[in-house]
Amino acid sequence: MILKRILWGLFWVSAIFVLLMITPRVWSALNSDKPPVGYHFLAPTYLAIGVGLEELINKRPAVPETIEEFKNVEYKSVNGKSLQLNIYKPKNLTKRAPLLVFIHGGGWSGGERADYLVYVIAFAKKGYVTATVSYRLTNVAPYPACAEDITDAVQWLFKNGEKYSYDPDRIALIGGSAGAHLALLAAYGWKKPGEIPDTLANPVSKHRIKAVVDIYGPTDLTTQFSRTNSTVTGFLHATYNQAPELFLEASPIHYLNKNNPPTMILHGTSDQTVPISQSDLLKARLDSLGVPNLYYRVPLWPHTMDIIKRVNTFSEAKMTGFFEKYLN
Repeated sequence: MILKRILWGLFWVSAIFVLLMITPRVWSALNSDKPPVGYHFLAPTYLAIGVGLEELINKRPAVPETIEEFKNVEYKSVNGKSLQLNIYKPKNLTKRAPLLVFIHGGGWSGGERADYLVYVIAFAKKGYVTATVSYRLTNVAPYPACAEDITDAVQWLFKNGEKYSYDPDRIALIGGSAGAHLALLAAYGWKKPGEIPDTLANPVSKHRIKAVVDIYGPTDLTTQFSRTNSTVTGFLHATYNQAPELFLEASPIHYLNKNNPPTMILHGTSDQTVPISQSDLLKARLDSLGVPNLYYRVPLWPHTMDIIKRVNTFSEAKMTGFFEKYLN
């Protein structure tokens, strides 16, 4: 009798577990027009991958013959260190195309520009010119080094549209996590410390970033979560008590104004690395200023959610619509 009860208990526990595991896929299949639902915790997410419920993206797709690749193009050199970018151009271009610039994440201390090949290749196939950019990581130099590098890369890209067949007036920046933070800083007008502001009397460039995509990036480093986060303090090489002005200066939300470019945000609601409240703050501020924006709160997904193919496909589709609206 006791054994029978134990077996029935195990049966029902297993049945409930299986039901919970397949529910996200079933719900998403029935609601294909809505963001895909995840598993909330990392353990069931990994388990879903392990048992074949979810598929990881191919992070190193081959460059097709229809795409021309320009690798290791130097955009600046700092203390003998060459900083480079890769550019991907459809071979059948007959006129200048929009440029999509992808900036990798990695907590400002890791990652590489090849990390976003999955998006770079996919959008080049759609007719865009695409690029990925490297920048100095914190083991080489703390903030503001990486922000300076991305803004310098943007200025380099503004000047080289003719050579690579893209339109410098139709450039979008896209980043994930730390890369999203850097993309937002560059798009919203961050300046190098001591640099003369960009004004009509002193124009740094006649070009402007046309759109920006923030994929689960930190936006306000002055919040309580950011103040005590070891990744943030390592990035800034200071604690909040030592240099609160630095935390403000490095916050993209600090540079918002009504003239900022249209912004798209993608963020998993179960993200414990960069809390979704960071994107909620950005969305609220954009709305208050009247800046066009799209915000997708992707339910029950943790950080780096778009390494899952189902989320990546959704993200790519939403970005495609965003770029079609604001870059064409």
